[in-house]
Amino acid sequence: MKVDAHTIDEFFAAAGAREGDLRALDTLIRDTSGLAPKLFDGMKVTMLAYGMYHYKYASGREGDWPVIGLANQKHYISLYICAIKDGHYLPERYGDKLGRVDNGKSCIRFKSVADLNLDEVKKIIREAAEWQQAQNTPTVTN
Repeated sequence: MKVDAHTIDEFFAAAGAREGDLRALDTLIRDTSGLAPKLFDGMKVTMLAYGMYHYKYASGREGDWPVIGLANQKHYISLYICAIKDGHYLPERYGDKLGRVDNGKSCIRFKSVADLNLDEVKKIIREAAEWQQAQNTPTVTN
């Protein structure tokens, strides 16, 4: 959902009743990943973005996208984890352990923080931060 926000505080304020859950998740993501958020407008959603990676398709199309994203949607909260392990996005791999959620390949949708298994969410956030660091680490060839 697009939000008319120009700062992170405006993003939280626009969340209404979900502001507390979004702030709690922001703290959890920061503390677990060590990544600071920035406001990001991508596709049809305004989100907090933690860590960025550069992608390039075979077609030549390329851009930057958040490794972890947090968005307030109309009917739920979305936590995007766009990191891959063994050919699968982390939410796809660990979806059955994340709590009362609806999973996509890289998206975890839920109504409230109380629906999440926070221990498992922390694990995939840590893995995503490690993945992001590896993506942005230059390789040296001799």
